[in-house]
Amino acid sequence: MDMSANEQAQWHAHMQTPVIFNHHAPLEINSSTIQHVTLNTIKSTPKAVLNEERVLILTPLRDAAPYINKYFDLLSELTYPHELIDLAFLVGDCHDDTLAVLSAELDRVQRRSDKIPFHSALIVEKDFGAITGQNVEERHGFAAQGPRRKAIGRARNYLLYTALKAEHSWVYWRDVDIVDSPSKILEDFMAHDRDILVPSM
Repeated sequence: MDMSANEQAQWHAHMQTPVIFNHHAPLEINSSTIQHVTLNTIKSTPKAVLNEERVLILTPLRDAAPYINKYFDLLSELTYPHELIDLAFLVGDCHDDTLAVLSAELDRVQRRSDKIPFHSALIVEKDFGAITGQNVEERHGFAAQGPRRKAIGRARNYLLYTALKAEHSWVYWRDVDIVDSPSKILEDFMAHDRDILVPSM
């Protein structure tokens, strides 16, 4: 049977094989030993309160019992919403009652029925064998700087790795022995819109 070119095209149209380029079938992973975390939804912005961005406050402690009450007095005055703040402490190489005083203060704060309690609190215990004394002369003497800074660095690393979660947008390292601090310090830091801020001495 003779067919025109148009008739042949129509006749063979229903016989064409569809071609899909760059097609990837979904990959399904069912192993319980594999976890997936996406940080794409976590942002750090100057509008942190509006965006409900979570803050992690980290404080290493060593023989810090005398400073803890004042520490929590200042922390309680923070104007950033406390339900968006997580606290974490590393207690190590102590010869005083730091752990007990810290635990009691945390319990007191977290039991309050107002807006002072924080989202969560974590206490980490880890000794590093630090041998330098805690008085001013021993801490800031030249000979003590190497071992002291090494111990501080290790403590900070352990605390950060243990406490940091995927939902945290900000990390704030706070010393336990400060005697004054602006209540809006978190908002002031965030307003700078920088990845890292350090104090100017």
